[in-house]
Amino acid sequence: MTDTISDYLTRLRNAIRANHRVVEVPASNLKKEMTKILFEKGFILNYKFEETQNKQGSIKIALKYHPVTKKSAISTLNRVSSPGLRKYAGVSEVPKVMNGLGIAILSTSKGLMTDKEARKQNVGGEVLCYVS
Repeated sequence: MTDTISDYLTRLRNAIRANHRVVEVPASNLKKEMTKILFEKGFILNYKFEETQNKQGSIKIALKYHPVTKKSAISTLNRVSSPGLRKYAGVSEVPKVMNGLGIAILSTSKGLMTDKEARKQNVGGEVLCYVS
């Protein structure tokens, strides 16, 4: 597998479409940080890091749905930068997703952060994905 972030987003997307409550994905430090950002911004209900036999570990993510309408908190997950075509944004070009209603996750020199945090800290970086 060459693009593990795309695999992570696809597993989340498929679980949401199938109305699953929990999805399990293989762990990496980048995926752990992305999961923490999704939790802090209210897109997922909870998460748990588990150790497995192969030392890689896994992440169990509890998806968040509206109690009455049963709609997911995540409506779209779009991968922006890919291994074959990287998408970088300077400080002045950091994107706004849905006029600030969604988030863009960026990989910067100061770690993974959202578009708002990147603007606040005045840094640019690689745009990994859009979440809304």
